[in-house]
Amino acid sequence: MANSLHATAQERGIKYFLISYTDLFGVQRAKLVPAAAIDGMLKSGAGFAGFATWFDMTPADPDMFAMPDPASLVQLPWKPEVGWLAADPWMNGKPVAQAPRNLLKRLIADAAAKGLELKTGVECEFFLISRDGTGISDDADHQPKPCYDQQALMRRYDIIAEICDCMLSLGWKPYQNDHEDANGQFEMNWEFDSALKTADRHAFFKYMVRSIAEKHGLRATFMPKPFVDLTGNGCHAHVSVWRDGRNLFEDEAGELGVSKLGYQFLGGIMHSADALAALLNPTVNSYKRINAPRTTSGATWAPNSVTYAGNNRTHLIRIPEGGRFEVRLADGAVNPYLLQAGLLAAGLDGIDNQRDPGSRLDINMYLDGHSVETGKKLPLNLLDAIRALRSSSVLSDKLGEFVPCYVKLKTDEWNSYARHLTAWERETTLDC
Repeated sequence: MANSLHATAQERGIKYFLISYTDLFGVQRAKLVPAAAIDGMLKSGAGFAGFATWFDMTPADPDMFAMPDPASLVQLPWKPEVGWLAADPWMNGKPVAQAPRNLLKRLIADAAAKGLELKTGVECEFFLISRDGTGISDDADHQPKPCYDQQALMRRYDIIAEICDCMLSLGWKPYQNDHEDANGQFEMNWEFDSALKTADRHAFFKYMVRSIAEKHGLRATFMPKPFVDLTGNGCHAHVSVWRDGRNLFEDEAGELGVSKLGYQFLGGIMHSADALAALLNPTVNSYKRINAPRTTSGATWAPNSVTYAGNNRTHLIRIPEGGRFEVRLADGAVNPYLLQAGLLAAGLDGIDNQRDPGSRLDINMYLDGHSVETGKKLPLNLLDAIRALRSSSVLSDKLGEFVPCYVKLKTDEWNSYARHLTAWERETTLDC
């Protein structure tokens, strides 16, 4: 990259930069800055009123400045005159502690001090739906078991291929795209990397998918459960920890090829799973996915208990092969930075306290989960998850002042939801 972003812009034909940060609720906020002004923004940041976005702030707070990270630069493949930059919110000359990207960077530094680096890959599921959001976009996509449906996949070839071409041009190394388990649902995979890089790419991916869908006259949604009878949108994370280029989770002599340290990290996630749900399942709608009845395809593919297994997708965590495991808790609404921060915080606690996840369960949790008497259950709703987070000494310690800010805003969100009178209530209670 050139010595200045302005020089880079001139070399690449970039006319404008999106200086973008992600707030507590995962909403991406941005200012569009002409290339001639970008070097000034590198020094002082782009100004925002923090209270106007989802932060625990007031109108009396001073300006918040989004400091762009030059290393995160992405030139929009579908609109190459625009460059996207992930940014870190600052206020009063220091990073905003509650800002998700800042929080993740602090936890990465904590891990680095122990000689550890979290690497992850994410599986982002989404639906392509009508512009008004009332149904899936493909009337012909109605198989009862639509997963991997070649015909339905190719009817959306133009959109899926364009997104994949964008990832190829950006050097993300995408390796497969498929039609997922719900009608109208898709998943696209790219290579795993360090936690911050994966989070930045995850944030940009959601923006890119929505933008390209709109370009084709459709709408993309990552909503956890947009259709009650169809499988919801998950965001599974594949996790490993590294030191000096070596995967510390890999151990040929370990059970299922996973090291003792790997099981301690896994144990930390299981120990804090109920509190993590507030971060990884952050909406009222999220709990219609993880506590869902059987869908039209025959399974929800989502957990409801805190258990782990080998290569078995009915559990919260599965170990598909040695050296890594897959956390299946998060859904499509998850904030990309809080996903990584939550996993890292809980996993580091597991290592620090040598948490034992216990024995794996090699059973079908969808059929035989009722027989597990010792396993914890996941929260049934957002309020239960918020309460678990508020009472979690582990996450309160690891995440610091972020927790009360997040809990406050999410409690307000729950209260807003609870004030709504639903049609179901009227149908079932008018004649009580």
